[in-house]
Amino acid sequence: MLDLLKIEWLKLKHYTAFKVMAIFFTVGVFALNYIVYSVNENIVNNVPGAGLVSFSPYNFPNTWQSTSYTTGFILVLPALLLLMLFTNEYTFKTHRQNIIDGLSRQQFIQVKIVMSLIFALVSTLLVLISALIFGLASGTAFSLHGIVFVGYFFLKALSYNIIAIFFSVLVKRTGFAIGIFFIYMGSENILSQLLNVLSIKMKSDSNIDLGNIGDYLPMNAADALLEFPDNPIKSMSKAIMPTDYTWIVFVLAILYLVIFYYWSRRKFINADL
Repeated sequence: MLDLLKIEWLKLKHYTAFKVMAIFFTVGVFALNYIVYSVNENIVNNVPGAGLVSFSPYNFPNTWQSTSYTTGFILVLPALLLLMLFTNEYTFKTHRQNIIDGLSRQQFIQVKIVMSLIFALVSTLLVLISALIFGLASGTAFSLHGIVFVGYFFLKALSYNIIAIFFSVLVKRTGFAIGIFFIYMGSENILSQLLNVLSIKMKSDSNIDLGNIGDYLPMNAADALLEFPDNPIKSMSKAIMPTDYTWIVFVLAILYLVIFYYWSRRKFINADL
């Protein structure tokens, strides 16, 4: 596997899109969290009456959840990069050449899966560093309580990456694959919102609490594990909102991850080159 990863690195290191998107993502992690941190410190805390509410998203232990939640909005960047890298293999026929040169189909798709894992790990490392920086800057006592949300972030990052690989294998052409990937994301988000409205209506009208049904969709399952930390406003809205069945969402997120992994692998191994 190490030799295969070295081959992948040779493909990556001179690829301009990789350098640009890696820089954008790395800077984006810290910049996005700094914006939220700065807004809270300089605007929210200066609103009259804000002192009556004891809440700061980047205090320990909130920093783990806040940083993971905020960074989640740009996880589409590494997923998009993976999609471009994989579909370029089809465009330039390098996947066929690699297999002619002795690589098995299983090895080829497996190294792509490992790349998605590495991308997710690097993204998670950046979140850890960012959470520590802003948490320490808040002046509160260090705490590991809530670090589970960083694990949820890793699951979300890996889910996005595996789904991107699935669309790469399914569509093969870069432009079409990117378009369908974004169309799917947008469509699922719209459907999720509609289902969540239905969930609220079912609870208020019939006292049937199935949780937020929209969170049970493939990409939204990983998304739903990461929410902004509990605060007074969020607590007041919980009375009318369906129950958060985190364990169901977590199980579904893992299940979808496994399904897309095996689906992508099977599709590539059995498809025509």
